[in-house]
Amino acid sequence: MRAALAPGIRLLRALPRDSRYRGLTLVLTFLCYTSYHLSRKPISIVKSQLHPNCSALGPNPHNDSNSSTWCSWAPFDGDNYNELFGALDNAFLVAYAIGMFISGIFGERLPLRYYLSGGMVLSGLFTMLFGLGYFWDIHVLWYFIIMQICNGLVQTTGWPAVVACVGNWFGKGKRGLIMGIWNSHTSVGNILGSLIAGVWVSSAWGLSFIVPGIIIAAMGVICFLFLVEYPEDVGCSPPLHHVASDEDAGGAPTTEKDPEGIASHEGPLSVSGQSSTARSDSPKEPAEEPEAISFLGALRIPGVVEFSLCLLFAKLVSYTFLYWLPLYIVNVAHFSAKEAGDLSTLFDAGGILGGIFAGLISDYTGGRATTCCVMLVVAAPMLFLYNHVGQNGIGTSIAMLIVCGALVNGPYALITTAVSADLGTHESLKGNAKALSTVTAIIDGTGSIGAALGPLLAGLISPTGWNNVFYMLIAADVLACLLLTRVVVKEVRGWCGYMARKRG
Repeated sequence: MRAALAPGIRLLRALPRDSRYRGLTLVLTFLCYTSYHLSRKPISIVKSQLHPNCSALGPNPHNDSNSSTWCSWAPFDGDNYNELFGALDNAFLVAYAIGMFISGIFGERLPLRYYLSGGMVLSGLFTMLFGLGYFWDIHVLWYFIIMQICNGLVQTTGWPAVVACVGNWFGKGKRGLIMGIWNSHTSVGNILGSLIAGVWVSSAWGLSFIVPGIIIAAMGVICFLFLVEYPEDVGCSPPLHHVASDEDAGGAPTTEKDPEGIASHEGPLSVSGQSSTARSDSPKEPAEEPEAISFLGALRIPGVVEFSLCLLFAKLVSYTFLYWLPLYIVNVAHFSAKEAGDLSTLFDAGGILGGIFAGLISDYTGGRATTCCVMLVVAAPMLFLYNHVGQNGIGTSIAMLIVCGALVNGPYALITTAVSADLGTHESLKGNAKALSTVTAIIDGTGSIGAALGPLLAGLISPTGWNNVFYMLIAADVLACLLLTRVVVKEVRGWCGYMARKRG
């Protein structure tokens, strides 16, 4: 007797064709960028093992006179180890920031599937080469710096490509919520990277890099085999990025929840136009492709400059935590390297909640900039409190890490996902979606300058005391908020105009 069709297959058959492909795109790009962040995280976990407190491990078995650094990994065994760690971070992040501005231009002109999968395989290679330095007994600083530079350059293939793919499949209606949930790949990758690196950090730290390198390379192969870049490639309808709205006598759009006057009425997995059952499985004949937008043309899109500069300071804070939080916990709370790595994942768990919350609120209110500004304002005093009371007990530390993670990573997540996709499909482009990758690269590239500055400044400032590092982070949060002032005022005026029309 033949068994009934599997429940999962029945569910897939019941879903509209467009929904199946949109779901596949979301899941696949989620896993791809999870592996990107998974491969970036090990360096922050391994730092404490490259220069541990050797005196706590007992006497030097080699009878060397320097008993405090006998177990450290040269060249990180000197008193300037914090500066060397900062140089490693900066090598990756400066290369990433510079490469990002170029990456978006290539992303608009090359097939995204080839570009993304090739970058992932190369990133896996350079991540593994960094870890092989342990097994090859390499103690030359320049080897590790060169691996970081190469990895930083190839990792720029990821973000513009995955945002462009998701933007190609989803319209604006529920973009904030969808991308808020989808953007949890950043935190999920950081958490998995911390846990995987923590398994080998005390025994063979080279494996803390080699295993994540293998994972991202394998995901690159899967991406090459299954990624669909455009709905038209598989006979699906493209999303509506903008819907024409009626205007009142004053010429203002009557869109209810979007003070900018741009809204889409499709749901997260809704299908535009004709029924999916009426469409062929074969790809549609592509229309004449519009020209890719220039770098200066992308800068002229309203809001790109403001959000880019805001992200510079928001990402400065986020990446300082990404690279230095485990070491801070080891030095201040006196946990082991593995315990500090595990505890630091709570900051990323809070980032997941913050990204979803920011996306949901911004969808409901239509105020992307206002949502970011409010979270940044609240984040500043919470960072101050975490530094002063966050280590008073394990319960307090857990709660403060989750709250700070939500407030710090919420605006960062919203800007790099929903805001980038909104601006890349802005109404001023008149339907030309070829700007999506370039706009994403400009915003994230500018943010990556802050990502490079944050860990570098932390390495330079930390010898003077961790309090000064946190004062730097609080100042960056305030500056990020101030840079959005013009866009926030515009949104508030839109709300006031809408309320006045509604009362009238």
